Amino acid sequence: MQKIYTKIESIIGNVVTVRATDVRNGDLALVGNSYANVIKLDNDMVYLQVFAGTQGVSTTDSVKFLGRSMMVSYSEHLLGRVFNGTGVPRDNGPSLTENMIPIGGPSVNPAKRIVPKTMIRTGIPMIDVFNTLVESQKLPIFSASGEPYNELLARIAMQTEVDVIVLGGMGLKYDDYLFFKNTLEKSGAMGRTVMFVHTASDPTVECTLVPDMSLAVAEKFALDGKKVLVLLTDMTNYADAQKETAITMEQVPSNRGYPGDLYSCLAARYEKAVAFEGAGSVTILGVTTMPGDDVTHPVPDNTGYITEGQYYLKNGRIEPFGSLSRLKQNVNGKTRNDHRALMDCMIKLYSAYKESLEKKSMGFLMSEWDEKLLKYGKLFETKLMDLRVNIPLEEALDLGWEILADCFLPNETGLKTALLQERWPKDLTLT
Repeated sequence: MQKIYTKIESIIGNVVTVRATDVRNGDLALVGNSYANVIKLDNDMVYLQVFAGTQGVSTTDSVKFLGRSMMVSYSEHLLGRVFNGTGVPRDNGPSLTENMIPIGGPSVNPAKRIVPKTMIRTGIPMIDVFNTLVESQKLPIFSASGEPYNELLARIAMQTEVDVIVLGGMGLKYDDYLFFKNTLEKSGAMGRTVMFVHTASDPTVECTLVPDMSLAVAEKFALDGKKVLVLLTDMTNYADAQKETAITMEQVPSNRGYPGDLYSCLAARYEKAVAFEGAGSVTILGVTTMPGDDVTHPVPDNTGYITEGQYYLKNGRIEPFGSLSRLKQNVNGKTRNDHRALMDCMIKLYSAYKESLEKKSMGFLMSEWDEKLLKYGKLFETKLMDLRVNIPLEEALDLGWEILADCFLPNETGLKTALLQERWPKDLTLT
């Protein structure tokens, strides 16, 4: 039953308060002609955040409670479309009003989840070979400001072997929004993609709705048997929007002014990653920018406790040290018999290369082994770490063997003789 009230008690920022009864947290309302969301209840005092802002709203405007939470349309017609944080089309296409589903529902019962065991191929060697992305995994991309994290997400959206891509953009510059849209359209990937985009000039409250919109749609696609990848950028902007709301609500601030429930807000979204038995799956990759490249900042710090590893984007590359996919061992033993051994060998040699590079920078005399490591490190960074490299897993593994053979003798790699006999690309004796 819809209730209408005609007296607004106060207007602070984008938040209005009204005295009302039988209202639930998260309910949708109309303040004048603008939609609003119930964000706090204090006895009969109801706090609503107005999506379009409170400019032009007066204390005599009507408030109509709709008796339901925020909803989004779900159907195959979503694919290829772009919407804002409230589900309104940004692409001049028709509004979708059929088959409405609520957003922000609970995560799936852990007892109903199945163990992640399927690799998701991205065509990016630093992911596929060294930190494999696993279906139904939740992983953040930790990045300093200025790193090409949106370009990386666009490449993943174009190349990843999934059925549906759901892209949620929060606080995007308009140029970044156009970059995603144009890149996906030119590559042909837009036909399997739905975008929910909040730009920096849009109302703050829409930023907080984008992850819920994206994940509600993703979950429905997964229940219909689709393999879905959700790309979220930037979760720090999402946390900042939650912080702004908390300040408006005069909540007691926690670390660096963020709300005390920041962990719960992030976990409620990331825990939507799931694989359904007999149906599809939801996999989440969320960019988390680190102000000042500080991993102890509250947003990356809390995120690290929730997710199953992380990718570190630094100097335009996914760093092998610090990056970790905790579920990779579930899948990389089933890809090719040399995958694990080659991965371990190349990272060990790259670590030795870093030590030789430091010795060289300090003016120490380079040994023959150091020279081999320096050559190896440059080839590794150019042919495998460069994010422009786009090759299947098997080609990346073969390329890894070629790099080793260009720099070392077989017995210098530390790999087992049987594996060297099978995979070494040059006819050399194993001495």
